[in-house]
Amino acid sequence: MPFSALFTSPVAIASFTAWFLAQLLKVPVKYLRTKEWDWALLASAGGMPSSHSALMTAVTVSIGHYHGFDSPVFVLALAIAGVVIYDATGVRRQAGLQAKRLNLLINDLIKLKTWPHGEELKDLREMIGHTWGEALGGVLFGLAVSIVVWLIIPVHG
Repeated sequence: MPFSALFTSPVAIASFTAWFLAQLLKVPVKYLRTKEWDWALLASAGGMPSSHSALMTAVTVSIGHYHGFDSPVFVLALAIAGVVIYDATGVRRQAGLQAKRLNLLINDLIKLKTWPHGEELKDLREMIGHTWGEALGGVLFGLAVSIVVWLIIPVHG
């Protein structure tokens, strides 16, 4: 498949559109919740909606639309989407919660002056996973984008 297919394949169009727009949506969604603009979310792996979930849902549903919901490729995409979403809400979420606790612990040790002097520390990234609500938001967003693309670019038959 040539590189140009990324710009003409409806599956690729739906997938990357869902990912890109979900990533963009994180900024105004956070603003509505906190009244603060957080532009770092544009490059963040966490937040609402989950761009990983949006991407994988758009890939999976678009494969179903264009190649059949009974195709082996759809089943493979569905399995991979399940693993990615489970990982985002499970392993990566737990890693983020552990990072948050470690950052608190280290900051307390620094305040108590029990942390070795001269060692520079950077906080661990805390937002690397998703809540189930953020993942569900990504799934619904990816589903919507894939349906819109399917309506705009119908199956050629």
